[in-house]
Amino acid sequence: MSKIKPSKGAPYARILGVGGYRPTRVVPNEVILETIDSSDEWIRSRSGIQTRHWANAEETVAAMSIEASGKAIADAGISAEQIGGVIVSTVSHFKQTPAVATEIADKLGTNKAAAFDISAGCAGFGYGLTLAKGMIVEGSAEYVLVIGVERLSDLTDLEDRATAFLFGDGAGAVVVGPSQEPAIGPTVWGSEGDKSETIKQTVAWNEYDSSTDKFPAITQEGQAVFRWAVFEMAKVAQQALDAAGISPDDLDVFIPHQANERIIDSMVKTLKLPEHVTVARDVRTTGNTSAASIPLAMERLLATGEAKSGDTALVIGFGAGLVYAATVVTLP
Repeated sequence: MSKIKPSKGAPYARILGVGGYRPTRVVPNEVILETIDSSDEWIRSRSGIQTRHWANAEETVAAMSIEASGKAIADAGISAEQIGGVIVSTVSHFKQTPAVATEIADKLGTNKAAAFDISAGCAGFGYGLTLAKGMIVEGSAEYVLVIGVERLSDLTDLEDRATAFLFGDGAGAVVVGPSQEPAIGPTVWGSEGDKSETIKQTVAWNEYDSSTDKFPAITQEGQAVFRWAVFEMAKVAQQALDAAGISPDDLDVFIPHQANERIIDSMVKTLKLPEHVTVARDVRTTGNTSAASIPLAMERLLATGEAKSGDTALVIGFGAGLVYAATVVTLP
């Protein structure tokens, strides 16, 4: 018989607060058109994107995360000292080590919280949320901060007609804490590494030669990614609904990764979501912010009143890897 004592965590976990930060500079499509041969109408029809936010020198990955996290902590009604874990999902923090999460945990004023970064692309928020839930139920933390943050403008090739218009910057954060009832459903997640070449960094850091190479950027095979997202991710979303024991009729809100409005529309159609379901379309004014897109969209829906506390929401992220994560949550 094991001598290890059983964990004393909460029976369940829930999202208690949400916060977001969008850089001050708003970049319309007209700016993108200065470096690619396209049109505003083409960009809007292909992606739905009208504007995006780009960070300035002071709006670092850490600085944006701290701003978003402060709002989430206040929204949750707790203090930073109560945070026992900080999980940061990002692909645009350029220091391999130390993790930016450690800097954020310190500057927020946590009491030596466990802190680490994860790299799961546009599914990173879902991965982080699942890890946070496990920490709370297992008992290793009472409250966990999950942050999705990106400065994708640093990894954008402004001469690449396929991607120059897609990416934006920003940070979204949620506080996850104990619950007496289920409020974060089972996660349906996974990876398809055989498709990893469809979204990738152009040049590996250890192969980059500044004298001959363009600075590394994110590139993708647009049509292949679109087909995968539309056909395969709708199946994953349905599996998450099934795992939570609910139907599309039970949903109040749908918050997919804000990659492309055409993908969002196709998923809504394939899932046969009822008209009463509010669909996040933050991509129109924020662009694709990868790991930050779901918490940023969640924050905006709650701030505008399009969604309300207690609503049942389906969230799904998908992207480079290819990786994905979907779950059903109760909104804070």
